[in-house]
Amino acid sequence: MSRIHLKLAGVLASVLCASCSAPPSAGDGDGTGRHYGQIEFKPCTLSGSVASANVEAQCGTLSVAENPAAPDGRRIDLRIAWLPADNNATGLPDPVFFIAGGPGQAASEVALPVSTALRLVGKQRDIFLVDQRGTGGSNPLSCLGADGKELPMDEKAEPTEANVRAYAGRCAASLQGRADPRFYTTSQAIDDLDAARKALGAQQLNLVGGSYGTRVAQHYLARYPQHVRSVVIDGVVPNDLVVGGDFANTFEDAIILQSAQCIKDAACAKRFPVNTRTQLRTVMDALAAAPVTVDYRDPATAEARQDVLSPDSVIGLAFAFSYMPELSSLLPVVLDEAAHGRYAPLAALSRNASRAVDLQINRGMQWSVICSEDAPRFQPAAQSDRLLGPHVAGMFFAACQAWPHDKAPADSAVPLKSDASVLLLSGELDPVTPPRYAEQVLKGLPNGHHIVARGQGHGTLNAGCMPRVVAQYIETADAKAVDAGCLDALSHVPAFTSFNGWEP
Repeated sequence: MSRIHLKLAGVLASVLCASCSAPPSAGDGDGTGRHYGQIEFKPCTLSGSVASANVEAQCGTLSVAENPAAPDGRRIDLRIAWLPADNNATGLPDPVFFIAGGPGQAASEVALPVSTALRLVGKQRDIFLVDQRGTGGSNPLSCLGADGKELPMDEKAEPTEANVRAYAGRCAASLQGRADPRFYTTSQAIDDLDAARKALGAQQLNLVGGSYGTRVAQHYLARYPQHVRSVVIDGVVPNDLVVGGDFANTFEDAIILQSAQCIKDAACAKRFPVNTRTQLRTVMDALAAAPVTVDYRDPATAEARQDVLSPDSVIGLAFAFSYMPELSSLLPVVLDEAAHGRYAPLAALSRNASRAVDLQINRGMQWSVICSEDAPRFQPAAQSDRLLGPHVAGMFFAACQAWPHDKAPADSAVPLKSDASVLLLSGELDPVTPPRYAEQVLKGLPNGHHIVARGQGHGTLNAGCMPRVVAQYIETADAKAVDAGCLDALSHVPAFTSFNGWEP
């Protein structure tokens, strides 16, 4: 069985990722340190796979107790990246804290898209990227073998719940002496954020959370309301949502919306008379009946490869592509090629999608969160008519029987109720946090305001003039007064009618 066949669970692991691009790595640079509050920072470069992705920053650490109830026990360092205000001096006294998604994404590893989205905010305010414990440079819950390298999954093993549990057990054992996974949840994360706030000497924060980071932001606001000036939550996760429990429905809705856009476009409708949802099911059924061995070129290395494509290959690619309209616009032509027996484009793109997921999420930290906060509330539902079958949620929570975790606090799933000013953002076509989730949260926020970005997928902070809208809001901290008229210029991305692009 091929690596691609195993990757559906991996693609789904990125569902609440705040910014799903290849993450940068951090390298400390030489230079004189400078203090912000009690923390010493030194120059560092948050660098990606290409030079243009580099972000110059200041990096420091803050020591916290791993187990809050045992302050004299093991301590861990939180990695904090500081993007100074444009004048290169300390900005206004209420800095911005960006909270990444996942669960399992490190804030410092999305420095480029964050710095771009908040470029106008950064003219006056310092921006801090705190790697949530268990991710990035904050004692990551990495599954390491005796040789110090990542503990490999058996690529030839069937993708079963039993095999996921077995891998989780090996991973948990590898953490002995390095970390106790029970203390890497949202509850500890918000206390870490407040410890960072105190150490920096800030009385109030402007919170910007993406995807799973919206859950963290809501919990911080509930626990520390006096320290919050403004909140932006993008791709909203309601506190009472079981992460992973509604994938089948939200993805189905997104695919239907995408299909409707093609039907409305004359060129697309003519080129693809079979709608995307139906075509996707057709290709999946064909591969379920007879998986196909495909020879293709690896798009990253140009290496000749051979893989076996299964229905998981197709649904995993469709799910990953549905995050971004620029990618989902490729789906009709890729599916059309596959329906005519030409599977090489599907295989190549599936491999690229699985590689990007591998770079995004700390698997161990994600298990710590979902096994504590979501798995106990999950109620399986019959979803036989959905593209994502009921086995998907089972795979998502399969590790929990082997992963050390405690029960989440009783109030962890209580919907947020607050008089604070909150700006909620949604993408119209978001496959995992649709606009209806934000509308649900908005019911408890009398001073909240919800903006739906037309034609956008998961994550809207960099869509069109959204950076200007967010900057306007953070400047005034008045969500109700935000003028989002400039977003009317956003439109849907036309579907590719060939690999050369869409028709003019």
